[in-house]
Amino acid sequence: MGGYFGVASKDDCVFDLFYGIDYHSHLGTRRAGMAVYHPDEGFDRSIHSIENAPFRTKFASEANSMRGTFGIGCISDFEAQPIVVRSHHGTFAITTVGKINNAEEIVRSAISPNCHFFEMHNGEVNPTELVAAIINQKENFIEGIRYAQEIIDGSISMLILTPLGIYAARDRMGRTPIVVGEKADGVCLSFEGFAFLNLGYRFRKELGPGEILVATADGIKTLVEPGTDMKICAFLWTYYGYPSSSYEGQPVETVRYRCGRLLAKRDNVKPDIVAGIPDSGVPHAIGYANEAGLPYARPFVKYTPTWPRSFMPTHQSKRNLIAKMKLIPIHDLIHDKSLLLIDDSIVRGTQLGETTQFLYDSGAREVHIRVGCPPLIFGCKYLSFSRSSSEMELITRRVISKLEGGKEITRDVLKEYVNPEGEKYQKMLDMICKELNFTSLRYHRLDDLIESIGLPEEKICTYCFSGKEK
Repeated sequence: MGGYFGVASKDDCVFDLFYGIDYHSHLGTRRAGMAVYHPDEGFDRSIHSIENAPFRTKFASEANSMRGTFGIGCISDFEAQPIVVRSHHGTFAITTVGKINNAEEIVRSAISPNCHFFEMHNGEVNPTELVAAIINQKENFIEGIRYAQEIIDGSISMLILTPLGIYAARDRMGRTPIVVGEKADGVCLSFEGFAFLNLGYRFRKELGPGEILVATADGIKTLVEPGTDMKICAFLWTYYGYPSSSYEGQPVETVRYRCGRLLAKRDNVKPDIVAGIPDSGVPHAIGYANEAGLPYARPFVKYTPTWPRSFMPTHQSKRNLIAKMKLIPIHDLIHDKSLLLIDDSIVRGTQLGETTQFLYDSGAREVHIRVGCPPLIFGCKYLSFSRSSSEMELITRRVISKLEGGKEITRDVLKEYVNPEGEKYQKMLDMICKELNFTSLRYHRLDDLIESIGLPEEKICTYCFSGKEK
């Protein structure tokens, strides 16, 4: 995943840009960058790895040395960006969020054969560099951006920094957000709407699906009107979004409370304590406890002062150990207790299995697991929330393969496991429960998730849960 922030200011923009980007640290763990433009000095850019230190630490020098009136930046899980490009459009910087499934096809059919790309360490083309190349195929930025939105299979939202202003373009289906903030001396563009509030900006608008605008210090101008069709990612509310964020008018924290309440309405267990896996599982658990009339407590706390999210070894076994080391038990709330624990999602299941065992080792009598979203059965086609080599890394897919005797799994077979009323769905849950040593397991139902979000079903992308592309 990733997040971006941009500022167009009458004065120097670097202070706002630095802190605006930093407020997106929950969306990325590997790379971060800043690019600025100054009328007298031109473009300046810096990119650092943030795998072993947070953004603020790595970019402290740039916060004091960079100068500019326009600027963009990002935090990313994967590619290094923003990139600076010199082309027939002039010099510009660009940052993107999204996923391009047909990159090789685009390079073959839509890009000049004389064009070359730098490979990333995994052998792939940097998607932001590819988007810049697509834009350069057309006569102006608007045509180029629309061309990119049209030919990319997946999704793409972007900020483009030019000497005349910052272009902002939301994905054609609105899968990721762009929010505009404004104050007397400038305008900002942000993935997360909360990121600019403490910087003195007030909310102006959210871009609609496919909308393109340009921002200057004097305001914004819409260049392409938004479309009517939208498929915003449901995972923004259940996992990615920061608690103080809001998408399409639906606050993240409120949606998570609703998820917890609806989980409780369908449940019949009576644990001693309801708890949430920090951080995003906590509001789910509060909503559940309030609805069920059960005590909410924290049987463990997450120790974070010296364990930033980005500090993760590459080896999975060491990652699991560090995830466990962050959790500090409160034995008085665990020993001989029946616990109901809520997590935002289960992907591989490894860490949640470790957490459950950690609670048993600390004296828990029962550990019931509830999940704030439906089972993740299909790998995401639209956003890079996991660049796993195989969908078989999903615990649901491993279990389904076992239940189907190891034979080839078709999409029709997978969809039999989506129905929460179906026999195969229950068998899948029973096997996951057994493998991870839970006392019981329930997931949020898809229909309840849609009700929790509060938008029409046709406006929400639920592909990873349902396999539905439209």
